[in-house]
Amino acid sequence: QVQVVESGGGLVQAGGSLRLSCTASGDFVSIAGMDWYRQAPGKQRELVAISSNSGVTSYSDSVKGRFTISRDNAKNTVELQMSSLKPEDTAVYYCNTVARRRGGVYNYWGQGTQVTVSS
Repeated sequence: QVQVVESGGGLVQAGGSLRLSCTASGDFVSIAGMDWYRQAPGKQRELVAISSNSGVTSYSDSVKGRFTISRDNAKNTVELQMSSLKPEDTAVYYCNTVARRRGGVYNYWGQGTQVTVSS
């Protein structure tokens, strides 16, 4: 199996910063991608940032210029540095890992980490 574990969430005031981390481990051949999503109460899960193995990154318009995604391919980790946080960034943040296994390519989700931004 594949395990995906996030950490680093918490409570922060508006304008502050937080860094989220995610590590993938288990039975896989390689990691194809590691991305961050978030889900606010009463809303659908939305894509926040994408990181490919080749180093290509992409961000949602709502976080562009404030968030930075970074990968360590050797350690199978991805981080999300969040700055200039706003109350609307409050959500559970999830790491999605795309892993290549012998049977194919699969998506794995972490349990999520809560980020709360107070005004």
